[in-house]
Parts: sequence; structure tokens; C-alpha cells
Amino acid sequence: MSNHIVDQIDRLDLESIDVTKHKIQELVRLFPETITEAGKIDFDRLRAVVGEAVETAKERYGMSWPGKADCFKTILAPSLGTLRPYSEESVNFDTTENLIIEGDNLEVLKLLQKSYIGKIRLIYIDPPYNTGSDFIYPDNYTESLQTYLQYTRQVSAEGKKFSTNTETDGRFHSKWLNMMYPRLYLARNLLRDDGVIFITIDDKEVDNLRKCCYEIFGEENFVTQIEWQKRYTRSNNTDDFTSVIDHIVVFARSDKFRPKLIEREEEANARYHNPDNDPRGPWKAIPFLNPLSPEERPNLAYKIKHPSGRIIQPKRKAWRSEESVWRRLVQENRVWWGKDGNSDTPSIKRFLNEVRQGMTPINFWSYEFAGHTDSANQELKDLLGDKIFDTPKPTRLVQRMIQLVADSEEECTVLDFFAGSGTTAHAVLDMNKLDNGNRKFILIQLPEILDPGDKNQKIAADFCDSIGKPRNLAEITMERVRRVIKKFNEEDAARAPSLFNYDTPQQDRGFRIFKLAESNFKPWNAEVPYEAPALERQLEMHIDHIREGRTAVDILYEILLKSGFPLTTPVETITMAGLTVYSVANGALFICLERVLTLELIRAMAEQKPERVVCLDEGFAGNDQLKANAVQIFKTKGVTSFKTV
Repeated sequence: MSNHIVDQIDRLDLESIDVTKHKIQELVRLFPETITEAGKIDFDRLRAVVGEAVETAKERYGMSWPGKADCFKTILAPSLGTLRPYSEESVNFDTTENLIIEGDNLEVLKLLQKSYIGKIRLIYIDPPYNTGSDFIYPDNYTESLQTYLQYTRQVSAEGKKFSTNTETDGRFHSKWLNMMYPRLYLARNLLRDDGVIFITIDDKEVDNLRKCCYEIFGEENFVTQIEWQKRYTRSNNTDDFTSVIDHIVVFARSDKFRPKLIEREEEANARYHNPDNDPRGPWKAIPFLNPLSPEERPNLAYKIKHPSGRIIQPKRKAWRSEESVWRRLVQENRVWWGKDGNSDTPSIKRFLNEVRQGMTPINFWSYEFAGHTDSANQELKDLLGDKIFDTPKPTRLVQRMIQLVADSEEECTVLDFFAGSGTTAHAVLDMNKLDNGNRKFILIQLPEILDPGDKNQKIAADFCDSIGKPRNLAEITMERVRRVIKKFNEEDAARAPSLFNYDTPQQDRGFRIFKLAESNFKPWNAEVPYEAPALERQLEMHIDHIREGRTAVDILYEILLKSGFPLTTPVETITMAGLTVYSVANGALFICLERVLTLELIRAMAEQKPERVVCLDEGFAGNDQLKANAVQIFKTKGVTSFKTV
């Protein structure tokens, strides 16, 4: 009896989300009648259900390139990695809800699927523009984690390498699309229904990017393409056109996204005057004419009386509104006949206090509106002391995006998985400082190795040396955000105490650092030869299946992540029956990582009635009777899930 119960205990799934399984579950929910007894999809039945909506033609409109099929293999391949916490390098690790993650963004996006699906309000990315020199990617991206570990020298350097994508390769655009497609596909899953993604790009790949996004997000969810004036002057160092704009491609998750209005400009308000000293304030004259002719709208072709007594009738255009509306406007003193009162065409007063408080955004952003590359370089120079990046983005550019998505009082997490110099985090912290908002950020950056022998990387490499950090790009990302936080805290401290509003909640100025690594748990390799020595090595490895050097905190965060909890979920360390238990999300989940479990501890956890419990399997030390008792005790107390790892 007890052995049967033990066999039924679930093991915690240490893989990232199974995208195929997730999609099938959606199909089951929408079309349960199309699923066979074996749990597979009956496509003939699906065609019958959706009818003419199924495309059967062999030739159809779409985008294809060499390697596209492998993109889906990449998306479907689960990640066995984890994200290890580095509290000593973080700022306010225990309290902050901001994240900076060092790692290959493809693997990290896979790992975030369970915990962050449908939770991101805004994604901004500035991916490689595919210039032929700044494109870092794994040559064999189907082995992304292993390639990343080799690249960062966490395992043997032999094998796959990261490299640039040169135009002489022959698959120049295809390789770029193979890199972008899986990342955009996974990123879409993280967006809320009202979420949106902004992507900066240049002329070379903008067309391919849009087509790629049409397929992933749906052409109906294309919002706009913004032209950003990144430079305010031309360059005479080229024989070709000077590029003064970058493109910003914008796609929504669904039709629930609506851009916010931007603040009204002084120029717009200056169009309102008050020549007649109307007590209702400044107004603008709107002609009382209709684009349609009197013949097209005879009900709008009535006669009206001029203040001079003349009768006026529309000739080429009808009036703007019906006669009853006209009479009301006259009674409300909203009719304007010009400064001398003798115009032949009446206008209507539109008062400034009646118009929308904001203005609809436009798809051209000037450098005055959204900053430029020179201002971005100056921001970095002020913080880091030198021009470390060639093409950083100004914080004002990202702030304009945020303003279109969420007001200061709204919940908003901003994700940037090509974090670069850390502009997105800087912009979020700055906006929160300006309007007392509570926006959060998640940055992901590859620790791209910097070569001091490369003239284009020497300044950045020297900077890493100067702060005593490894020579890689992610270290600069983190250092910039540290200095932004320090700067803002010093500015606040310098303000007069009377200027502080003590009722205002303290802003979140910190970030937790996590770094991509192999799972804390050694996976069972089912592909080893069925030979005694090989199997013996596997069994020896699983006597203690936790990797050497991994701490309880490392394991804690892997379980959190793979149980579907965000990395910033509150965790409390408590003592029960003399042993340590981690209480997650106010007791919703108990995690016990003790190597020796007792019946007293099992009973103590069950008495608190958590929803879920996860324990180390080795804690039972092969005691099936204790494990069977644990199953029954948790079940009796209403624990919905008990798993071991």
C-alpha cells in the first residue's frame, strides 16, 4: 500500500515550460471535440469545426527563409538551466522587485515562461542591427545553454563558439532571422493582453523584422512604425546618405492595447485665444461647415440669420450640424462671426478646457521630443566617465515609450532582453523619480566578452578593469544601474527635509542579479549506453544529485522559478520542528531543503495548510514509510500539491 502511494508522488519538473503542451492545452480548451482518446489532435475534425477558416492551398502568402523550421525546434527545446542569485553584487536584494539577469536571452526567456507568462506590460529591445560586426549569436543555437556555458568559460572551451554574422556568409539575413524569431516568439508569451513591444531597428532589417512580427504577433496587432530622429546633423564622412533616423516597430499583444495620450505642447495650447474675453476661457474657432455638399446632406442646408439681419444659406458645403444644434449653439454664445462680426461663414468656439487633456501620439519622434545619440553618450559619460558604447539609446526615448503604455499609478513591468548599456533601467528609475511611480524593470544581457586589443572595445574593457570586474558587457550594464541609483539617492539626501513628503511610499531603487547556469540538479541521462560501467557512473552521480558548490539559496530560486513563482516573490525563512522551511508568498508554498526529514516536520508544515509543498527527495533517505505518511498527512490537511526534487 505504502509503495503504491510513494510511486504516485510527483517529481518537480525541472525543465522550462513545454510550449507544445501549452498550445495543445489551449486547443483542448477551445476545441475539446478535436482531441482523440489518445490525447492527440484530430486535424480532420478540426477542419470540420472551423470550416472555411482552414487554408488548404499549397501556395500562400507568407515569409520563409533557410533555417526557419529549426527555429521551431529551438522554441520547443526545453531549457535545463537555472538562474543563480548573486546577492552580494545586487542592490537591496531582499526588498527590490527589479531584476538584472546575466545570460543568453534565449535560454533566459525560456526559463521565465512559467513565472512571467502574461505579466509584462512593456517590452523594449534594441537588438543587433545586423551590420556584419556587432552580431553575437551561437553558431548552433539548438544547443544554446551548452554554447553559452562554453562561451562564458563555465565549461570546457572546446566546441561551439559565438561569432559575428558577416555579409560574405551567404545567409546574412537568414541567420539574423534565426536569431530573432525564437526570442520574439517567447517574448510574446510574456506580454499581458494589453501589453506592447517596441523594437528599434535600422534600414537593413526593418522590412524583415516587420514581416517576422506579422507572423508572430499577427498583422492585426501592428500598431505603428515610428521614425525616430536619432541625429540632429548630417555627417560628411560618408559618400552615401547620412542616416539620421532609426525605425521603431511597435506591435501589441492584442486589441486591448491603447496608447496613452501625451502631454499637450505649448504650441498646441497657443492656438487658443480669447479675443472676446469669454469667461469660459481661451477658445479656438472651428468653421461651421461640412465637407459634404447641400445636395448630399439636404437636412444640413437650412437658412441661418446673420447678426446684421442677413439670411445666409450654404452654397458649396452644407452646415456642420442640424438646425436644432445650431440654435443651441447660438443660445450658448458659442458662435463667432470674426473679429469685425461680419464674416459670411460662422465658426464655433471650442474651449481649451473642453478638449482632451492630452494629445494623440504621432509616428515621427524628433530629437527634441525623444532625445538623440549624442545626449545618450553624454548620459553615459556623466555616469561612467567616458564614451563606452558606440550607439547607446537616450533615456528620454524609452521614457516616451513608457508614457504611452502606463501612467505613474499603474502597475508596469518593463522587460529589455537586449539590455546593452542599461538605458531601460535608467529610464524607469528616472521616471519613477519624476512622477513617484512604481514601475519595475527586468534586464537580460549576454556577458559579451570585451577584448582590450580591439580598438572598438578597449575603452569598455579598461572600464571593467578600473572597477575590478570581469571584462564583459553585462558588468557595465549592472555598474551603470548601480551608479544611477547612487546618484538619485544622493540627490534626494541633498534636498531640504521640508521638501520631502513622508506620506509617499519609498521608491524601489535596487535590483537583484541572477546569472544563467546549469540546473542545480544533475539530470539523469537516459541516452547513456546500457553498459554496466556507464550505468554505474549515472547511479553514483545520483546518490547526491545536487551539483557541487550549489547552496540552499540557489536551489530555492530554481524551485521558485520552475514552480511558476516570480524571482521577486517574498520568501520568509521559518523554523519548524527545529528545521528550516522557506515560506513563499505568505505561506502559499513551503519549500524544505533539509537533507534529513522527520515526521514532526511533516506534521508541522501540514498544520499550516499551505497550498503546495516541495521537499528534497533525499530528505526521506529511502524511507518509503515516512514518504507515504507525508502523502497522507498533506492530503488530509488539504495540501493540493506535494512534490519532491
